[in-house]
Amino acid sequence: MAVEEVPQRYEQHLHTAPEILARIRRIIGAHPRLWGRDDLIDAVALCATEVLANVHKHTDSGECHLRLQNTPDGVRTTVSDTAPTLPTVREPDWCAESGRGMFILSSTAHRWGVLPTPTGKDVWFECRSAPAPTPSQKNA
Repeated sequence: MAVEEVPQRYEQHLHTAPEILARIRRIIGAHPRLWGRDDLIDAVALCATEVLANVHKHTDSGECHLRLQNTPDGVRTTVSDTAPTLPTVREPDWCAESGRGMFILSSTAHRWGVLPTPTGKDVWFECRSAPAPTPSQKNA
């Protein structure tokens, strides 16, 4: 398959049960690799796992829709769920077992945000690849 033929988007409807998060993390990591974004695999998988874990903890159903998209600068990920409550970033209690997800996301992703929707919300984030060095930087 030629590079142009590789789908630049991945979507999946899923139920965020804890026992499937490791499998979903592997699926998420496979797409940046397919797109030649190996430098973003860990960041995208970590951030997506944190958002998906929040869906499980903070929605009644655990149902969501995951979208990954290869962009010119990196990978944009969106998780849509049915809970209207918007996430917030707070200084985590490092001794607690939970409560660090949005802090990790905000520290790892280049940009992130939340968009209320008629059925809940979209939590999105972007992980960007480092720009390629210019010829003068390579020779320095």
